[in-house]
Amino acid sequence: MARIIGVANQKGGVGKTTTAINLAASLAVLEYKTLLVDADPQANSTSGVGFDLQNIQSSIYDCMVGDAKAKDAILKTEIPNLELIPSHIDLVGAEIEMINFPNRENVIKRILEEVRDEYDFIVVDCSPSLGLITVNALVASDAVVIPVQAEFFALEGLGKLLNTIKIVQSRLNPDLTIEGILMTMYDVRLRLCNQIVNEVRRHFEGLVFNTLIHRNSRLSEAPSVGKPAILYDAESKGAINYLNLAKEILQKNGMTSIKESERTLNLENEPKPIQ
Repeated sequence: MARIIGVANQKGGVGKTTTAINLAASLAVLEYKTLLVDADPQANSTSGVGFDLQNIQSSIYDCMVGDAKAKDAILKTEIPNLELIPSHIDLVGAEIEMINFPNRENVIKRILEEVRDEYDFIVVDCSPSLGLITVNALVASDAVVIPVQAEFFALEGLGKLLNTIKIVQSRLNPDLTIEGILMTMYDVRLRLCNQIVNEVRRHFEGLVFNTLIHRNSRLSEAPSVGKPAILYDAESKGAINYLNLAKEILQKNGMTSIKESERTLNLENEPKPIQ
């Protein structure tokens, strides 16, 4: 049965979709059968793994408000072990259309239950809001990864998201856990980045991943050609960072045995101590 991981942050520009795409691709490369679910109306995860939005026949929208089944919408990507349930711009109106649905917070959970046994991981790219679609994704998830930009306003809005997660835990999904806070767009050259990473780790202690996602041009370029970073440039720092993240999640969940020497997830991921 798949472990379902939501990737969520209502703050834009923090690397949420980049994380969803590249985490899913990295898990697939590590030979774990993975389903990427694009639950964002912008559909960037869909185009980011190589699909033309004009040619999508069935999407998560059709599963949520129509009669489509998850199996009807699943597409195979060019990475073995990685499949996709695409999104569509119509998803932007789904919250209104679902307003009178019974158990409307459980729609995505119901959709994914149909295919959950067929995967090792399901990664859900959440909408950049705290609306009904994001709540649906959190209700369906076992855990949530929270990308946070390593910049001055890093903690802006994080409190609201954590509060939403607590509400979902108390009322809708008591089994939901925080997989971890992921620091993105990290620049080792900037003293401020190091200060922010250390501050977030101090404030949230065990919740912050060891892996850092460095600011990397290849990560920015890859979506323009419809490829995850690991296909676009497997040796780029961004691709290696996300592979390390996937390994860290596997270790955290006891799903792999990696040699002790490999447990140090690249020393360059560690921020420099503040002098």
